[in-house]
Amino acid sequence: MHRILLIGTTGQIGRELQGTLAPLGTIIPAGLFDEGLRVDLAEPETIESAIREAAPDVVINAAAYTAVDQAESEAGLAKHINADAPGVMAEAARRAGALLIHYSTDYVFDGSKKDGYKETDVPNPINSYGRSKLAGERAIEAVGGRYLILRTSWIYGLHGRNFLLTMLSRAKTQASLRVVDDQFGTPNWSRKVAEGTAGILSAFDDRPERLQSVAETYHLSAQGETSWCRFARAILEIVGDDPGVVAQKVEAVTTADYPTPAKRPIHSLLDCDKLKRDLGIQLAHWKQSLGDCLWERGRPET
Repeated sequence: MHRILLIGTTGQIGRELQGTLAPLGTIIPAGLFDEGLRVDLAEPETIESAIREAAPDVVINAAAYTAVDQAESEAGLAKHINADAPGVMAEAARRAGALLIHYSTDYVFDGSKKDGYKETDVPNPINSYGRSKLAGERAIEAVGGRYLILRTSWIYGLHGRNFLLTMLSRAKTQASLRVVDDQFGTPNWSRKVAEGTAGILSAFDDRPERLQSVAETYHLSAQGETSWCRFARAILEIVGDDPGVVAQKVEAVTTADYPTPAKRPIHSLLDCDKLKRDLGIQLAHWKQSLGDCLWERGRPET
């Protein structure tokens, strides 16, 4: 059984990890607003203090600066949280003899590759957020400790701020939704990412010799590919008859029609064959996960 320091329990993935990791050991919560240990990723000393006090054998970093557009004007803050803090975390985990599990993003790639990105493909981020996340990966790798970097994409869930909740809110007030149809990737329910993380840790528990020296990057994402527009249409197909929903259609627009401060990769599909090959783990198709998520939300909405 593990002693797991979970940093960022109030985020989309962090909330779900509290349930999926429970069978694997004792979870010690940490973050800005947790009742457990205080960790502010902008204050390195709080990271080091929490890891010393918790004495974990696994540290999971589920906290990050995720405001993609805002990162263009707050590049320094994004770097502190997404790049500098993971480096401090990796060094403190190394000194404690702990494994670090850290989440990264499809946005480390530039989107020029039309088929799925493999772990061996060369990153080339095109926005400040992506650059900060790649710098975090590099900082962890440079420490030389034990780590698992898990890249995922298009996270949504029933809590926080995300595309699913935005569409559900707009569907109550707008008859037609306008959504970009020329950016492609894979939506991921935070619950499934958390379940996949627990599965990865369990798989390495069954391979203790590998766990003692693991230093790997894996792509952890659902199967299938879609656009933001088609994702929105899939949502509306499921909730269209719910009381209060007035939206009747989703209109496709281009990236040029919907300019944002940060550029987005046009294609950011992640190839997850390495995870399946190494550990036998494969997430369900994104449409199945979306259906499961919205079923849990409840129909009709309360």
